[in-house]
Amino acid sequence: MDRIKEKIATYKAEAESWQDKYDELNEKLKQLEQDNTEKENLIKSLDVKNEQLDSQVEKLEGELVELKQNVEDSNTLQAHNESFNKKNEELETTLEETDNKLKETLEKLRETDLNAEKLQRKVTALEQEHDIMEQKNEELTSKYDEAKKELDEIAASLENL
Repeated sequence: MDRIKEKIATYKAEAESWQDKYDELNEKLKQLEQDNTEKENLIKSLDVKNEQLDSQVEKLEGELVELKQNVEDSNTLQAHNESFNKKNEELETTLEETDNKLKETLEKLRETDLNAEKLQRKVTALEQEHDIMEQKNEELTSKYDEAKKELDEIAASLENL
C-alpha cells in the first residue's frame, strides 16, 4: 500500500507536473497567439503601407515620365530658341547692312538733289542768258534789217543817180 500510495503520489506529482506544463504551454500558446495577432496586424498595417507606397511609386513614375517629357520639350525649345537667336542675329546683321546702304543711298540722293539744284540754277541762268541773247539777236536782226534797208535805199538811190 505504501507502494500504491507512492505510485499515487508519483502519479499525482506527475499529474501536477503535467498540469504545470499544460498551464505553462497554455500560457505560451496564448502568448504565441497574441504575438501572432500582433504580427498579423503588423502585416496588415505593412500591406496598407505597401499599397500606399506602391501608389506613391506609380504617381512618382508618372511624374518622372512627365518630367522627362518636359526635359525633352525643354531641350527641343532650347534648340529652337538657339536657332531663332542665330536667325535673329543674321537678321540684325542684314538690317544693319541694309540700314548702312540706306544711309549711303540717302547721302547720294542728297548729293544728287544738291547737284540737281545747282544744275537747275545753271539751267535757269542759261535760260535767262538765252533770253537776253535772243533779245540782243532780235535787236541786232532788227538793226541789221534797218541797216540793210538803209543800205538798199542808198544803193537804190545811187543807182538812180
